[in-house]
Amino acid sequence: MRESIILKTLICGGNVSLAVIDSTAAVSEAKRRHHFSAVATAAFGRTLTASVYLCSWLKGDRSSLAVTVNGDGAGGKICVAGDGSLNMRGFVAEPKAELPLRADGKLDVGGFVGKNGTLTVVCDDGTGIPFTGTSDLVSGEIAEDFSAYFLTSEQRPTAIALGVRVQGEKVLGAGGVFLQPLPGAGEEAVSFCEEQISRFGAVSSLIADRGAQGILRMFTDETYDERKIRFRCHCSRKRAESAVLSLGKEDALALIGEQGAITVHCHYCNTDYTFTKEDAERLFGEGS
Repeated sequence: MRESIILKTLICGGNVSLAVIDSTAAVSEAKRRHHFSAVATAAFGRTLTASVYLCSWLKGDRSSLAVTVNGDGAGGKICVAGDGSLNMRGFVAEPKAELPLRADGKLDVGGFVGKNGTLTVVCDDGTGIPFTGTSDLVSGEIAEDFSAYFLTSEQRPTAIALGVRVQGEKVLGAGGVFLQPLPGAGEEAVSFCEEQISRFGAVSSLIADRGAQGILRMFTDETYDERKIRFRCHCSRKRAESAVLSLGKEDALALIGEQGAITVHCHYCNTDYTFTKEDAERLFGEGS
């Protein structure tokens, strides 16, 4: 499988930023870790793809971003976090929730997410002073919701196409196209973005067939910037040890006596770190 990547360049005489994202590998890894249903994969994959675009504007390795889509649908909350190096992770509150297909035969992402709720972005560009932006959900289909977020919270009109194509347990294609007029661009640039994005109703199929480079070449033959995207969590056994130590020796050993072990679970990558009595005694022995 191709690596997940984001390609960025300028078009329309430098007045419009174009980004094409192939997130297939990253979404596949998320599905493997979390055992997502098909509709959960589509909803999470779209959210991750849009979050990658946001992360691509961050500066420095110490920057971070967190996106929460909190709707009233069957899937519950969707959370995605990433950094300036495009290491992404995340989870869905109800990862195995299923819904009937829509009348047109497509996955009901809007029903999974819900139309009532909010999209919240918390961004720290390495300064230690986070910016928080929130907008109301428009449709639950994710692309329209992020377009509304860019317009209302960041005052940046952005045309977005997102898609995830799932067949059984396999993600055949996932990604998106982002067209954003730069500050000072005229109404012609805005109209161009709105007109062009309508070409990508089946962007996941185009990603599967042509790849990100093939889609970008539909716009321009100019050079572009390419960066890799990974589904990679920040958790580790060392960090889990800190959680055990925070309990204190007496409470930790009491909990192990009741349950047989302490399990520290990472929601972002669905990894469990298990600590036995011997592990705890070693930890607290080292700590003392």
